[in-house]
Amino acid sequence: MSDEAPLTIRREGPLVRAIMDRPQRRNALSEAMGAAWDALLADLKQDSTARVLVISGAGGHFCAGLDLTEVASTETLEQRLARQTVRNRRTGARFADISNLPQVVIATIEGSCHAGGLGFCCSADIAFAAASARFCAPEVRRGLVPAQILPWVARRTGRTAATRMVLEANIIDAAEAARIGLVHAVLPDAAALEAQVQATIAAVLDGAPNALAETKGLLAALGPISPEGYAEAGAAAFSRTANSEEAAEGIAAFKAKRKPTWAA
Repeated sequence: MSDEAPLTIRREGPLVRAIMDRPQRRNALSEAMGAAWDALLADLKQDSTARVLVISGAGGHFCAGLDLTEVASTETLEQRLARQTVRNRRTGARFADISNLPQVVIATIEGSCHAGGLGFCCSADIAFAAASARFCAPEVRRGLVPAQILPWVARRTGRTAATRMVLEANIIDAAEAARIGLVHAVLPDAAALEAQVQATIAAVLDGAPNALAETKGLLAALGPISPEGYAEAGAAAFSRTANSEEAAEGIAAFKAKRKPTWAA
């Protein structure tokens, strides 16, 4: 809808829909959207009447990742590093909060699912895509690192597929995303996608709420998403690269729709 309401929440009985709503920016994650997500997740953690969370994006796209217009600032280098490290730490924790919800979380993806969008996709319990969906971890082409999303992509696809995805940084289509396990199924269009989501919601609601939450707890107990210390190291690494000459050139090239100097 607008930057003043970047996350639209709709409640339909036991179903909660969270719609990332910055279509003019392909639903890129702004600080305001992040704050809205954090408020919603805190509420859902305590809400025993909500049983399913469906995550989607407005305007035919899911989420294009971090809003790069917010990376630059007039702060000193030390101030930027401190602020960005806090933000990056919170971004990684947000995906963990989604995964740890007692509700069953379904991601429904159309259009762009890039960078941080992959975090929302892979921290959901179940993910479906329309044939229009496109997936990419483009960070290295911007002079950045995929620090916050990497554990989630690796958990969903396996380390080998994740390695290729984050190092090549190529866009892959929905069929390839399903082949490597990023999503559970691909539907031909938005109508078929919604029909699949409705069928999955119905199946989930046939399960007992406490049993579903306990089952999610057992899945989490199979192992941590990343080793101890990774979250802090990843937050610091993203902050360092975001303030590098490579990032300045990579982001400038992205905005100008040209190749960066290292690829020319």
